[in-house]
Amino acid sequence: MRLRKKHFAIPEMKENPYVYFDGYKYKSRWQEVFGNEKEIHMEIGSGKGQFITEIAMRNKNTNYIGIDMETNALVYASRKIEEAEVDNVRLLPLRAEKLQDYFDEEEISKIYINFCNPWPKNRQHKRRLTHPKFLEMYKKFLKPDSILELKTDDLNFFKDTLEYADICELETLVREFDMKLEDYPHNIITEYENKWRSRGIPIKYAVFKF
Repeated sequence: MRLRKKHFAIPEMKENPYVYFDGYKYKSRWQEVFGNEKEIHMEIGSGKGQFITEIAMRNKNTNYIGIDMETNALVYASRKIEEAEVDNVRLLPLRAEKLQDYFDEEEISKIYINFCNPWPKNRQHKRRLTHPKFLEMYKKFLKPDSILELKTDDLNFFKDTLEYADICELETLVREFDMKLEDYPHNIITEYENKWRSRGIPIKYAVFKF
């Protein structure tokens, strides 16, 4: 669902030190941006920033980059991060298709994808963030043996993603068709996850190794 256009979003984010509209300039130099050599993890589809803000606060020894094309949502993520003074996060208003223009070989160690658009129609499948064309692109900037964590409420999308992983020769480390919270005490429950759980919809969870 597309959010109503917020005219303040882009001007506000351009004044936010955590947001990079010119991120392509830092390809191969993201450790310089953070000022250290810590691992960099990426969330694709950060939305309003609940997940990336929380995980960055929990893990100060890791740097995080949040990606989202929807500036109307990302502006709220930028507010959360600035208010919490979470120094190990940067945000990029960016379409996932462009990631290869922003990141060089072996710059990223892990990817998170949480409740992305499942694009259910057959003609839309190539837009899925787990489609083979995306998985092959991720390989170009991920370190060897990097991890992708996926959570979704959509069963068909989840099943297809497991097939995509096989096609791209990823190793499936975890596949949960009904993720139980007691089994994952460190799980970060986002707004979307809480919404689907409250409706009794099982959360699907998978971990893949590249």
